[in-house]
Amino acid sequence: MEANQTLDARGLNCPLPILRAKKALNGMPAGDTLKVVSTDPGSVKDMEAFCAQTGNTLLASQLAGSNFEFLIRKS
Repeated sequence: MEANQTLDARGLNCPLPILRAKKALNGMPAGDTLKVVSTDPGSVKDMEAFCAQTGNTLLASQLAGSNFEFLIRKS
């Protein structure tokens, strides 16, 4: 699935990947998707919790090389 927007959060530690994802999603219309790329291992649980709390949908979460990639659909 193609993302409407990509957020490069590599090199950032908690809570910055979540804060930047929140900011990006706020500027997107409902139904659009955001791909987040992070190097912080803590972002796996953080993204799951963030989506559960905000009502957004975590469509995919995967390890790609040394990066964690997330695909989020804005609700």
